[in-house]
Amino acid sequence: MPEMHFRVRWPDQSTTLCYSPSSSIRDNLKLKHPYPVAEFVQTSKAALEYASERVAQKYGYGCGHAHAQIREIEARAASFSASGGNVVVESFE
Repeated sequence: MPEMHFRVRWPDQSTTLCYSPSSSIRDNLKLKHPYPVAEFVQTSKAALEYASERVAQKYGYGCGHAHAQIREIEARAASFSASGGNVVVESFE
Protein backbone atom coordinates (compact mmCIF):
# COMPACT_ATOMS: atom_id res chain seq x y z
CA MET A 1 0.00 0.00 0.00
CA PRO A 2 2.15 2.83 -1.27
CA GLU A 3 1.82 6.20 0.37
CA MET A 4 1.25 9.16 -1.88
CA HIS A 5 0.64 12.87 -1.95
CA PHE A 6 -2.08 14.87 -3.63
CA ARG A 7 -1.91 18.55 -4.50
CA VAL A 8 -4.98 20.63 -3.71
CA ARG A 9 -5.88 24.11 -5.02
CA TRP A 10 -8.03 26.08 -2.58
CA PRO A 11 -10.59 28.77 -3.49
CA ASP A 12 -7.99 31.52 -2.94
CA GLN A 13 -5.75 29.76 -5.54
CA SER A 14 -3.18 28.69 -2.94
CA THR A 15 -2.05 25.07 -3.03
CA THR A 16 -1.34 22.45 -0.40
CA LEU A 17 0.51 19.17 -0.77
CA CYS A 18 -1.48 16.61 1.22
CA TYR A 19 -0.46 13.15 2.43
CA SER A 20 -2.22 9.80 2.19
CA PRO A 21 -0.84 6.53 3.57
CA SER A 22 -2.45 4.65 0.69
CA SER A 23 -2.94 5.06 -3.04
CA SER A 24 -6.62 4.29 -2.37
CA ILE A 25 -7.05 8.08 -2.15
CA ARG A 26 -7.22 8.01 -5.95
CA ASP A 27 -10.39 5.92 -5.76
CA ASN A 28 -12.16 8.63 -3.78
CA LEU A 29 -10.95 11.95 -5.14
CA LYS A 30 -11.24 12.95 -8.78
CA LEU A 31 -8.56 14.98 -10.53
CA LYS A 32 -9.60 18.45 -11.73
CA HIS A 33 -13.09 18.05 -10.23
CA PRO A 34 -14.36 21.22 -8.49
CA TYR A 35 -15.50 20.18 -5.01
CA PRO A 36 -17.40 22.67 -2.87
CA VAL A 37 -15.26 23.15 0.25
CA ALA A 38 -17.57 21.23 2.60
CA GLU A 39 -17.83 18.33 0.15
CA PHE A 40 -14.06 18.20 -0.24
CA VAL A 41 -13.62 18.05 3.53
CA GLN A 42 -16.18 15.27 3.85
CA THR A 43 -14.80 13.25 0.91
CA SER A 44 -11.13 13.62 1.80
CA LYS A 45 -11.83 12.82 5.46
CA ALA A 46 -13.64 9.61 4.53
CA ALA A 47 -10.86 8.66 2.10
CA LEU A 48 -8.09 9.31 4.62
CA GLU A 49 -9.93 7.43 7.37
CA TYR A 50 -10.30 4.48 4.98
CA ALA A 51 -6.58 4.67 4.13
CA SER A 52 -5.74 4.73 7.83
CA GLU A 53 -7.95 1.69 8.39
CA ARG A 54 -6.05 -0.15 5.66
CA VAL A 55 -2.84 0.62 7.55
CA ALA A 56 -4.45 -0.67 10.75
CA GLN A 57 -5.44 -3.91 9.06
CA LYS A 58 -1.87 -4.46 7.92
CA TYR A 59 0.10 -3.17 10.91
CA GLY A 60 -2.34 -3.29 13.81
CA TYR A 61 -2.62 0.49 14.27
CA GLY A 62 -3.95 3.40 12.24
CA CYS A 63 -1.92 6.12 10.57
CA GLY A 64 -1.31 9.19 12.70
CA HIS A 65 -0.16 11.13 9.64
CA ALA A 66 -3.53 10.55 7.96
CA HIS A 67 -5.36 11.88 11.02
CA ALA A 68 -3.04 14.89 11.14
CA GLN A 69 -3.76 15.53 7.46
CA ILE A 70 -7.50 15.45 8.16
CA ARG A 71 -7.05 18.08 10.88
CA GLU A 72 -4.98 20.25 8.51
CA ILE A 73 -7.60 20.02 5.77
CA GLU A 74 -10.38 20.88 8.23
CA ALA A 75 -8.43 23.87 9.58
CA ARG A 76 -7.62 25.19 6.10
CA ALA A 77 -11.21 24.69 4.93
CA ALA A 78 -12.54 26.62 7.93
CA SER A 79 -11.06 29.81 6.49
CA PHE A 80 -13.38 29.43 3.49
CA SER A 81 -16.57 28.61 5.40
CA ALA A 82 -18.04 32.07 4.83
CA SER A 83 -16.81 32.68 1.31
CA GLY A 84 -17.35 29.21 -0.13
CA GLY A 85 -15.71 28.38 -3.43
CA ASN A 86 -14.31 25.17 -4.80
CA VAL A 87 -11.34 22.95 -4.06
CA VAL A 88 -9.63 21.11 -6.93
CA VAL A 89 -7.30 18.13 -6.67
CA GLU A 90 -4.61 19.07 -9.18
CA SER A 91 -2.39 16.00 -9.06
CA PHE A 92 -1.46 12.75 -7.38
CA GLU A 93 2.24 12.44 -6.69
